[in-house]
Amino acid sequence: MFKNYLKITWRNLLRHKAFSAINIVGLAIGMASAALILLWIQNEVSFDQFHEKNDRLYSVYNRSVFDGKLWCWNTTPKVMGKIIKQEYPQVEDVCRTNWGSTFLFTVGDKHLNLQGNFTDPSFLTMFSFPLVHGDKHTALNTIHSIVITEKLSKKLFGNDNAMGKSIKIDSNAYFTVTGVMKDLPNNTRFSFEYLMPWTYMTKIGQDDQYWGNNSIQTWVLLKPGVTEAMANKALVNVTKSHSDTKDIQQFVYPLSKLRLYSKFDEKGHPDGGRISTVRTFSLIAAFILLIACINFMNLSTARSERRAREVGIRKVVGALRGSLISQFLGESVLIAFIAGVIALVAVQISMSGFNLLTEKTLFVPYGSVSFWLVFVGFILFTGLISGSYPALYLSSFKPVSVLKGTFKAANAVITPRKVLVVVQFWFAVVLIICTIIIRQQLQYAQDRDIGYKKDNLVYVSMTGNIEKNYLAIRNDLIASGAATSVTKTSAPITQGWSDSWGYTWKGHMDKNKIDFNIFNTDGDFVKTMGLKIVAGRDIDVKTYPTDSMAMLLNEAAVKIMGLKNPVGEIVNNGEGKDARHYKIVGVVKDFILQSPYEPVKHMLIQGPKSWFNFIHFKLNPANTTANNLKRAEGVFKKYNPDYPFEYNFVDQEYARKFGDEQRLGTLASLFAGLTIFISCLGLFGLATYMAHNRIKEIGVRKVLGASVTSVTTLLSKDFLILVMIAFVLAIPMAWWAMHTWLQSYAYRVPISIWVFVIAAFVTVFISLATVSFQAIKAALTNPVKSLRTND
Repeated sequence: MFKNYLKITWRNLLRHKAFSAINIVGLAIGMASAALILLWIQNEVSFDQFHEKNDRLYSVYNRSVFDGKLWCWNTTPKVMGKIIKQEYPQVEDVCRTNWGSTFLFTVGDKHLNLQGNFTDPSFLTMFSFPLVHGDKHTALNTIHSIVITEKLSKKLFGNDNAMGKSIKIDSNAYFTVTGVMKDLPNNTRFSFEYLMPWTYMTKIGQDDQYWGNNSIQTWVLLKPGVTEAMANKALVNVTKSHSDTKDIQQFVYPLSKLRLYSKFDEKGHPDGGRISTVRTFSLIAAFILLIACINFMNLSTARSERRAREVGIRKVVGALRGSLISQFLGESVLIAFIAGVIALVAVQISMSGFNLLTEKTLFVPYGSVSFWLVFVGFILFTGLISGSYPALYLSSFKPVSVLKGTFKAANAVITPRKVLVVVQFWFAVVLIICTIIIRQQLQYAQDRDIGYKKDNLVYVSMTGNIEKNYLAIRNDLIASGAATSVTKTSAPITQGWSDSWGYTWKGHMDKNKIDFNIFNTDGDFVKTMGLKIVAGRDIDVKTYPTDSMAMLLNEAAVKIMGLKNPVGEIVNNGEGKDARHYKIVGVVKDFILQSPYEPVKHMLIQGPKSWFNFIHFKLNPANTTANNLKRAEGVFKKYNPDYPFEYNFVDQEYARKFGDEQRLGTLASLFAGLTIFISCLGLFGLATYMAHNRIKEIGVRKVLGASVTSVTTLLSKDFLILVMIAFVLAIPMAWWAMHTWLQSYAYRVPISIWVFVIAAFVTVFISLATVSFQAIKAALTNPVKSLRTND
């Protein structure tokens, strides 16, 4: 029986090659699209879920009220971890990680600037990052021990075993490799090439005991049986109990939720995060697959006349409806299997491009048994869904009506096929509208005035001897003609690395705690960055020696501080011998330091008596960029010969701020295009079949004088009506989805009526072009040939 069904299915596929091809291609595209999205989703939801102690691993958070709102953040003082470990019995273990440090690694003639983390020895026992070589319990116990990844081991030592080998760090320290770690998986929040012990961080003076410096992450492993609520109750007043700060509380948050649920509302409750994107793409995957299945349903039921006699004869000779349903479902599963194989090939071919687009390293796990079980289940699910309605529809034919030729239903106003076509285009239109609005929002933010001139602006990290030789480097950069101005800063102009509170000034109210972005510079800051002075002047130590304690404010800071004439006012920070008193010398126009989608935050730009990490310099416009960089490289090599000359263009760094939205827009465009293509593929098949079924009618109409235009309109209007109904139904859904999405941006584009007009035009044009091709072809057919046909 099964063999007989297989033969029938195969013959039907070969007999109707065009329809079979449309079915298979539509299903394959839908399945491939859904598979790619599901691989991305699987990667997102599996972030840091592989740790053996995952259910007991938590990140320590702070919360406090600033500017009248409750803020939650997961940077903590460096001293906190040690205190928690010593004094809180609910915690089994603690480790700290910084945000990444860059050191020059030298092995033989190899010199590499590499990024890694300082951490405590317990990191290797708390988290499940296995060591290929070495003992995780002792690998970071000594001050000059280092754990490197397999990838870094190959960079430094080739295929040799790295264990016990020496690495020169910067120019004055030698570390011994005490562990080689398996390369990090692509679904972890951690990113490093090496781990160095926290004790070395203390030795080089980067550790401190200051409770006001929230600059690292603290991780805790709770003891078995200790719940999150119990830990929060115990740890709530860690800072309050050990410092003068009385208005900051602590709580722990599960590592397992950090990736997807990282946002908090103004009451301190978790309020989503990347989970919204995951849910959105889950719906997109489901709908794309559904649209492909709808194609199958529509085309299968449209060909019902051709299978009607087969069903009638089978029923007359005793076939039960159940066996017919099984046969038709089997056919759809076979088609789904063929489409699934094609989809798998398509996924493999497009994987590299998809990874480039999503900035991930996704792969198809061919060696996993569970993957193949899921793949087979995916095919069966698709086959059963796509074949369910055709099987029920075809098996319901009554043999008497079929054999008499009276089984056709009346041309009802609402039919399942029409509903399915509307559903297809409803989702396609929603995606088109969403894509347009996402693109508008991206362009809206990109066109925003950033407040400084990013062109020809370059920054370099102050590694090695750069800080010691800064004055010489600055003078030589200008003298060589490579740069027109140079300045030192605490962070890149595109990033906010520091924020603080506790500043006071004349008229300040103690109860009003304000958190400021902190930026440090030495001189020529305004000139180098191309900022605009609103009042006063730039910091200039050469002309004004007292400017070592000078300060610039941005407009947002002036507003929130309530200063009418800020220039000359004093801003205080700290108490006693550590107190600092800054004199405001100028006000600069607001410039974007962090997100271009948010209002500019109040900022304090402090003078030279601060810390510095970067040099910014403006390239000389009189020379080519390549020539300027060659001259600059010569200067840096002269004063910092052991380090490679590594630089960053500010305009490129700023462009990365739009990465998430660009990826979202590109993905939305891609899947909107695929959705339209799949829908039009089905529409093309339906139009072809409709034109074929009405070929005699078309012949008669042409004989009676009907024009090509009237025949084309006759064949096209029904489909266009369905498309317009889909568009009308899609408007409220698309508006709601985009209105909700835009609420996460303070700086956002308004939803314009023209978006819907453009979407309507695009949808109607594409669908009309699809249907009209077959309609015009049918209308141009010789009526004599049409009336002679027996089919």
